[in-house]
This record gives sequence, C-alpha cells and structure tokens, in this order.
Amino acid sequence: MKALRLFAGPAAREHIARQGLAPADVRVIPGAAGGPKGLILGPLDQHIFGHWLPQSNQPIDLVGASIGAWRLATACLDDAAEAFARFSHDYVHQRFDTAPGAPRLTAADVSARFGADLRGFFGPRAAEVLRHPRFRLHVVTARGRHILGREGRARTVAGYLGAFASNSLSRRSLGGWLERCVFSTGGAALPFDTLDYRTRQLPLDEGSFHPALQASCSIPFVLQAVHDIPGAPPGAYWDGGITDYHLHLKYRATEGIVLYPHFQRAVVPGWLDKGLRWRHRATPFLDRMLVLAPSPEWVASLPRAKLPDRKDFTGYGGNTDARIAAWGQAVRMAQALADEWAQWLHRPDPGQIHPL
Repeated sequence: MKALRLFAGPAAREHIARQGLAPADVRVIPGAAGGPKGLILGPLDQHIFGHWLPQSNQPIDLVGASIGAWRLATACLDDAAEAFARFSHDYVHQRFDTAPGAPRLTAADVSARFGADLRGFFGPRAAEVLRHPRFRLHVVTARGRHILGREGRARTVAGYLGAFASNSLSRRSLGGWLERCVFSTGGAALPFDTLDYRTRQLPLDEGSFHPALQASCSIPFVLQAVHDIPGAPPGAYWDGGITDYHLHLKYRATEGIVLYPHFQRAVVPGWLDKGLRWRHRATPFLDRMLVLAPSPEWVASLPRAKLPDRKDFTGYGGNTDARIAAWGQAVRMAQALADEWAQWLHRPDPGQIHPL
C-alpha cells in the first residue's frame, strides 16, 4: 500500500492474524475532531458505510466529536454512500467570505453560517439518524463548568487559560473546568468507560439533535458556544474535541474490533494535549483498535503537501475559490485510500499492520 497505512493494538493484531477481518467483527467506530482534515476520509467512509458494513447486521456504536460527529451522523442517513458524497461537497464548498473592506467575521457570524449549513444538510432528516436500526450514535460535547458555565469575552479567556494550565499538570484536572457530555441515540449505553474523566450522558433526540451537533463542532473563540441544549443541563457547550480530540477512550468491546478511519497515526486524548507529545503514545485503551491512516508520503503529494486544515480558510489570501479547488482535489486523491483498503480486505495481510 502506498497511500494507506494500518496500525493496530495487540488484541486487534492477534484477531486479524487469527481470523482476518470481516464487517461482522466491527463493534465501535470513533470519529475524530480535526476540522477539514476529516475530508480525506470521505472515500473511506463511502466504502465502509456504503458497501462493506451493510454485509453484516450487528449493532455498532459510533462515537464522534466535532467533524467526526458530523461524519458519523451522516453514516446514519439512508444511502450512506450518497450522503457522504454530499457531505464532502458541502463541507468543501462552505464559504465564510467578507465583503471587500469589511471586518473579519466574528464568532457569532461564523456560528450563524455554520449552523445554517448544518441545518441545510440534515434538515428534517434527523429522524433517519435517530431511528437507524444498527448504528448507535454518540455525539461528544464539552460543557463548561464554573467560570466556563456561560460564555463571555473575559470569562471564556480566563477559563480556558485555567483549563490549559490544569490540563498540563493532569488531564483528570481538566474536569474542574469542563465535563464530557455525550448525547446518545435510543438510550444506548456508552461504549467506553468513564473513570478517566468527568462524564455525563444525555439523550440525542429531535430536540437536541441540531444544537448538540453544532455544539460538538463549536471551537472556542472561532464559533460561539451553544447554550442550554434541550433536555440537557443549562450551560455553555463547546467542541467535543476539547475533552476528546481523537477519542482516546477505554472502549468496552471485549471482542471484535474498534475500527478507526483517522487522518494520522497518533490518537491524541484532548485538544489541549496537542502540544504534549508524551500523551500521544498508545495505551491499553487502544488494544482492540485498528487505525486506517494516510501515509506521510501520500500526504506530501496533496496540494501544499499537507492535509486540508482550518488555517486554509485564511491561508489562501481570501481566495475562497482557490481553497475550494485545493480541497476538492484532496478529496478526489483520497480515493486511493479507499481503493487500497478494499484491496487489503480482499486478502487481509497481517504483515501490513504496524503497531499502534
């Protein structure tokens, strides 16, 4: 494989060496935060959810934060392959232009436009997501506590400075500032243990669907927090990636595989851990995980030799059409990831799996 790399924990590697990999083996699928980086997973998502997993019938827990929550909610729509094609198109073509000479967009402006895009994508189709016969969706958000309980210019800055300092000392201490709030469909139990971090589970239903999904994508200082989600405790809800950037969780699956289409090898615990390299290592939490990630060499072949990212919204000098063209090219090139995955599934070779 030239574009795709496979990484697995010891239990997952043993499982695949013993019996290969079938769609019926999958128990959990995480979806990472990371903004536009997730675009390159579109062709993989189309293959996995549109063609491969329909060959089985077991329940599967989908755990997503930020763009990962949007992706996995898309997986629950009827005709997942078509839905993911539309997701890629709509995400690539988002526009946050300002008029010549006008000030840059505020967080309120970005939230309003993003919310309209999200509602335009799902519209009345939330019911399709909520009633899916197999997939149990879990949308991760971060609810502010104490000073972060309501959003405000000074208090939000002070709160996140405190959260950053506390997290640098101990990830568990971040719970003093934020709590993990997971909105789940159909009364499904959480598919991971919560002893690592302060956690609350809430119902994902018609009333909470759109606000919870927008909250899970609401990056502090870029978008506004979503306040007072129906059916949930009052307060400010932010991007789920703050507490769970790459869903480095202790999954409860005791058999089968945690299948993880991801845009990199490392599974970083929280957004505030990005610069804390010692927290990027694999742990026993990931023993049953199989990560599908692009190779660095393939990433170097993409426009600007990198994955699409949030900086591209300003990095093309305000030329939105150039950014859209580059992202569209990256998505088309990502078909190589899905093609190599399909070829590997035809004859699973454990020798091509690297330790996670």
